Amino acid sequence: MENALMQQGHEADIPAAGVFDMKIEIVVIPVTDADRAKRFYSALGWQLDLDYSAGDDYRVIQFTPPGSGCSVMFGKNMTVAAPGSLQAVHLVVSDIEVARNELTRRGIVISEPFHDTGGVFHHSDGKEVVDGLNPHRQSYASYASFTDPDGNGWVLQEVGARLSADIEMNDPRFTREIVKAIHASLPV
Repeated sequence: MENALMQQGHEADIPAAGVFDMKIEIVVIPVTDADRAKRFYSALGWQLDLDYSAGDDYRVIQFTPPGSGCSVMFGKNMTVAAPGSLQAVHLVVSDIEVARNELTRRGIVISEPFHDTGGVFHHSDGKEVVDGLNPHRQSYASYASFTDPDGNGWVLQEVGARLSADIEMNDPRFTREIVKAIHASLPV
């Protein structure tokens, strides 16, 4: 479903960003077994915030990843989405090797690190994705992935420096391709 402005082709009438804050607070994860999912997300080392039941037909479990301003919820009768349908939710880490080693130590099956030779984002079809860390360990360029017991997909992404519109064209912290993409997106 599209917003009415988009349906009418009024993209130019949309106010600039920054009018007010809108923060992502909760991501709802579709699962088949709330207790199994609770064990998994606890094994990740995430903080259990809530485990609430109202009868046999409704349950809400909330976890928050360390350092995150966004939490996840799952349970019973919370979403009509198919279990395993949530994909490519990115968890930003400052050192992907440290994070990957810790998750492995906790019993989580996680992919080997990979990067995308396109330099902007990893391709979901696997094209241009190669094994190993980004050779220069540039921000937003190295990944590893894992799934929960239902197949919901998570991606670790290494970020050492945050993107912003004032990044110089030759900033070595980012791939050349991502810097070009940022500058191409800026208003003239």
